Amino acid sequence: MRTTAAIVDDQGKLNNFALEPKIYVDEQGDRTGFTPYAELLNGRLAMIGFVSLMVLEVFTGHGVFGALASLK
Repeated sequence: MRTTAAIVDDQGKLNNFALEPKIYVDEQGDRTGFTPYAELLNGRLAMIGFVSLMVLEVFTGHGVFGALASLK
């Protein structure tokens, strides 16, 4: 059995949006904000970036700015 959530106003017009939806808080868990997981992930990505820059310098003989300047 389905009930309609529509309301008819004083002019006889159907108003489908008269009833507001229920408000809820969506729990994101420990994956958002300044959490230990976010800090651990940030540290790992920083280490990968730092090592990648060192490898770039060893293979090209230039630093980051030198490698970017040679792209012209």
